[in-house]
Amino acid sequence: MSVTANPWPISLADVRRAERRIRPLLAPTPFRNYPTLDAAVGAGIEVWVKHENFQPTNSFKVRNGLALVTALSPEERARGIVAATRGNHGLGLAYAGALLHCPVTVCVPVGNNPEKNAAMVALGAQLVEEGRDYDEALEVAHRLVAQDGQRMAHSTNDCHVIAGAGTLGLEMLEEQPQLDALVIAVGGGSQAVGTLTAARELQPAARVYGVQAAGAAAIHDSWHAGRPIARDAAVTFADGLATRTPYDLTFPALRAGLAGFVAVTEAQIAEALRWLLRTTHTLVEGAGATGLAGLVALREALAGRRVGIVLSGGNIDAETLRRVVTGAF
Repeated sequence: MSVTANPWPISLADVRRAERRIRPLLAPTPFRNYPTLDAAVGAGIEVWVKHENFQPTNSFKVRNGLALVTALSPEERARGIVAATRGNHGLGLAYAGALLHCPVTVCVPVGNNPEKNAAMVALGAQLVEEGRDYDEALEVAHRLVAQDGQRMAHSTNDCHVIAGAGTLGLEMLEEQPQLDALVIAVGGGSQAVGTLTAARELQPAARVYGVQAAGAAAIHDSWHAGRPIARDAAVTFADGLATRTPYDLTFPALRAGLAGFVAVTEAQIAEALRWLLRTTHTLVEGAGATGLAGLVALREALAGRRVGIVLSGGNIDAETLRRVVTGAF
């Protein structure tokens, strides 16, 4: 993988086309300011919270799934799609498949979040449990595609997926054009690259920062090294961020576009989740709280600014939530 002369996998026009396809099926989500959260963060920062945890699948990835499936030909939809997921990408695809009559097979690692597994099956997806983590589940998905001829629906390396994620940034920047910065959690990077794509044209002065879990920091480490670095493991309760490698379509754009990139600990993510419970009174998962954890880590650099964060998902299982609330992290 190398950083090319044009690192951008999509354009704002691609994002707007994705928005036109998904808008009849998906309403915009709320974008709110909570004075109690401003007070908790401090440093004079005005925090704007994008509630993707209010989506029908409780995650922004329903945008990605709908953007992809609505772009398929009738023949591709009939054959079906295969994906690897820790949950939210699979949920988005399963939701889109149910609406648009497209068979969906999702590959998850053994021991995956049982509540996310059950939700995907309830939406009609076929579940395949194999591998120790997301990256090994992805190898299983590639094997099934080669065997059965279905379309791979990669959670990151797909332009339709990234454009779907870009509709999130588009909504934020059109509703609050005076944002000074956005702090975006990075798993594979679709959310961050989609946001960067919108920001480049709609609000080029706004700075976009990435944040990743320290236990799954391959892309963070690669960004700082200036070259792709793979890790042997990705261990975090923020399972939506648990990837071990950078991706071809997103890493060059992250390198070119991010103003900074921080890693946060499990304790910092858990504390951010508790703050969000107290101030927004809505449920988020670990990945959904990571943007706030990153904002707190960047507090001095962003003092006095108006900053957008994304509650990217709310699909936390009961046992993990218990551990967070009781301070086990």
